[in-house]
Amino acid sequence: MSELYFSLTDKPSFLDGFARVLDLSGSLNIYNDSQCEGEADIKALRSDWEAIGKDLGAAIESEKQRREFPPKE
Repeated sequence: MSELYFSLTDKPSFLDGFARVLDLSGSLNIYNDSQCEGEADIKALRSDWEAIGKDLGAAIESEKQRREFPPKE
């Protein structure tokens, strides 16, 4: 999954948001469908753990940089 996170709802643009104001029937609502609740849960958990992994990687790199080049006092 190349996205930073998984969301059950679509991320609309400004124009999409404006169109939704006028959409009284709700026909513009688009969701990221899954075959069942379990599949949606698995996708969400996977996305969460991928984000945690990326955060940990960034923290490790930041700490390496801090230890290699300590701030001058």
